[in-house]
Amino acid sequence: MTEPLLSLTGLTKAYPGVVANRDVSFDIAPGEIHALLGENGAGKSTLVKTIYGLVKPDSGTMTMNGAAFAPSDPAEARRAGVAMVFQHFSLFDALTVAENIVLGMDDPPSPRAIASEVARVSELYGLPLDPARIVGDLSAGERQRVEIVRCLLQDPKLLIMDEPTSVLTPQEVKILFTTLRKLSAEGTAILYISHKLGEIEALCEAATVLRLGEVVATCDPRRTGPREMAELMVGQVLQSPVRASRPEGPILLDLRKLSAPAPHRFGTPLRDVTLQVRAGEVLGIGGVAGNGQDELVAALSGEMPVDAEMIRLDGTPIGRAGVNARRDLGLLCGPEERLGHAAAPDMTLTENAALTATTRKGMARRGFMRWPQARAFAEEVIASFDVRTPGPGNTARSLSGGNLQKFVIGREILQEPRVLVVNQPTWGVDAAAAAAIRQALLSLADDGAAIVVISQDLDELMEVSDRFCALVEGRLSASRPARGLSVHDVGLMLGGAHDMEVAHVAE
Repeated sequence: MTEPLLSLTGLTKAYPGVVANRDVSFDIAPGEIHALLGENGAGKSTLVKTIYGLVKPDSGTMTMNGAAFAPSDPAEARRAGVAMVFQHFSLFDALTVAENIVLGMDDPPSPRAIASEVARVSELYGLPLDPARIVGDLSAGERQRVEIVRCLLQDPKLLIMDEPTSVLTPQEVKILFTTLRKLSAEGTAILYISHKLGEIEALCEAATVLRLGEVVATCDPRRTGPREMAELMVGQVLQSPVRASRPEGPILLDLRKLSAPAPHRFGTPLRDVTLQVRAGEVLGIGGVAGNGQDELVAALSGEMPVDAEMIRLDGTPIGRAGVNARRDLGLLCGPEERLGHAAAPDMTLTENAALTATTRKGMARRGFMRWPQARAFAEEVIASFDVRTPGPGNTARSLSGGNLQKFVIGREILQEPRVLVVNQPTWGVDAAAAAAIRQALLSLADDGAAIVVISQDLDELMEVSDRFCALVEGRLSASRPARGLSVHDVGLMLGGAHDMEVAHVAE
């Protein structure tokens, strides 16, 4: 038996009103790719923050290579051989690749030396990077390479990865997995967190499952299928979203050569985006992050006005209408950035409910807020979407990312929009919550709404969409029926191969 690289024994961490981790124990062997699974609020983030020195446990111990391990901060964890790639990139757009990497190092070498090292490591692990490029000009996949190469330059013994494939195409995922397997073969252990259980099955050789802060199971993902792992995570049988057959309805959303300049240097201009979405239909839009998704949502929501005729709602030009006017007409949007855009961090859930639902849910009378109605609506969202929180008086900031996601998506769905546009609707939520959100979107379509789902989760798009199109560099491909599309075809579309017949001939 190989001695463990990292051993966790009896780790417990409590916060006011909740125990985040309770008596957590498991081992990670050198070179092992070990999955950490659990639904939102299960305690995964607290646990990896403990390993990385961001959280101090109330009780329990850790050992690294048989020696006591209790990092007081991330710098100490890095010196011990722990590196972490966070779900949200911590990069400065205006700096070069090399400058960003230097910022993450405790004792950086000279600029020439760091450029040489970046080139060497990126070539060695199949992660090509130009050290002189400005990060703001990189794709999402290239940005992730910067984060990974920064970690690899530390020569880590343990690499922690949090939702690493959320911004990657299928082809980029294959490249990442090749890199991770190479690291594993060289003896680097990887602690891998993802809600994409098919990836866990393909990549990982062991998994620890958390539920409500406790270890409830360990398994070999290669023998335990994704559905069984999901049911271990949530402690119940999962129900797959059900679609009702529905007749084709009238066109509710009509975009006619929608074009708009990039809102800032690192933004993406929209170029002649044309689409139609009918009542009762779900249109899926796929694309790697940074290809115009945020700009498209801003144009549809009214945050970025365009020519009036470029956007029509049920035949009425609304391109110059503001956000509230569009909401009054029934066009609602859920942006990708939940904390700071979809929700105000330091406002309560009641106040955040009122931010978008005041008019549609009758929360104001003669210019004064009716706070009991706002609180009742927040409570309805919490109950309907299983938002784990003590109550509507808690701030948005106090919720885990997945629970806040459930709240902001539920808040829009329960306003019964005529057209709903959502960007990354299940980003960072567990399998059960994702299934519930997708079912809510399908049910809304069954009731006659037109739905636009923008997502980087291809399985999600294939599950809920009637039609699929790809957004690449601000241009939208022609739509295709979602049924029958292969992951390979979709990957080509996301890479810009809009003419699929030509793409197939090229193969």
